Amino acid sequence: MTEFDDLVGHGAVLDLLTAELEAPSQAYLFVGPSNIGKATAARRFAAALVGGDDEDLVRRAKAGSHPDLVLVSPEGRTSITVDQARGIVAAAVRSPLEAQRKVFLLEEASMLNDEAANALLKTLEEPIASSTFILVAESEDDLPATVASRCRTIVFGRVPEAEIAEGLIAQGIDETRARQAARISGGRPGLAVALATEPAVAAFRDAWLGVPDKLTDHPGEAYRLVTEVLDATEPLLSAVKRRQEHEIETEFPEGNVPKIVVDRQQREVTRASDALYTTGLELLATFYRDTAAAQFGAPVQNTDIPAASLTRVTSTVALENAQRVLETIDALKANQRPQLALATLFVDLGSDG
Repeated sequence: MTEFDDLVGHGAVLDLLTAELEAPSQAYLFVGPSNIGKATAARRFAAALVGGDDEDLVRRAKAGSHPDLVLVSPEGRTSITVDQARGIVAAAVRSPLEAQRKVFLLEEASMLNDEAANALLKTLEEPIASSTFILVAESEDDLPATVASRCRTIVFGRVPEAEIAEGLIAQGIDETRARQAARISGGRPGLAVALATEPAVAAFRDAWLGVPDKLTDHPGEAYRLVTEVLDATEPLLSAVKRRQEHEIETEFPEGNVPKIVVDRQQREVTRASDALYTTGLELLATFYRDTAAAQFGAPVQNTDIPAASLTRVTSTVALENAQRVLETIDALKANQRPQLALATLFVDLGSDG
């Protein structure tokens, strides 16, 4: 048994992290898309580094109550400040209180401002044997190159649908729900785990794949359609929140939940919302991919879509539409309001019939 045995997907990466426990590096950078499971793996890795073979120490570290595991979150939810970074540097040179090493976990390292990154850099350049740093971000590009280059990068990629489904089934999830959650997760195990017991998963997929049959070039109809897909998203966000509540009840049965945990969960909901919008748009893009594939006699991904629906537009238009859908994902990442971005897309798609 290891701290990673109940995690879904990323088998090779988790095997690597298990091996790393024997001789840890000074600093790690976990990178990968949102809701891919990298932050969960980082927390487990940090707890194992602190606790070693002592189950009580590991349990306390996982709950965020071990003095040698320092969780660093953005101050005021905007950035990790230079004062916080200086505090990390000062703490890093002090001996651990109970464990063999101190571990500093920055789950949102991309929120290090420039001054904070520069303050942290000197410590990364001059390793301290009793301290380990774990930074988590979506990409190496989210951090200054000087910081990223001094970390060992651990890449978390998207996980095949079948592997996610198998992992969920192994956890006792009903096979049908496991495969539904895996299908809409877009290769994100973290999202799949949160949705695995949610019956609204099928309705979410149906809502997005049903968009093309309801398109018109009328803005009012586009906004009505946006409301439909957003309404289908809300139960899944509620499932994420319920899972967080369960985590709180398990890890803090007596209450007194640390503010750092509350703030982290709020940001997790925001990221889950973004991931669900992306997943919905990716589903919509597969519809147009299937339209083009069907017209060329190639296999389709969504085998339950009626054949008549795949002849609504030509293969050329279908591929253009798929590109428009994927461009909308980029617009959302650039912080465009979801309602506006989706309504604009639906009007655009509807103009092609």
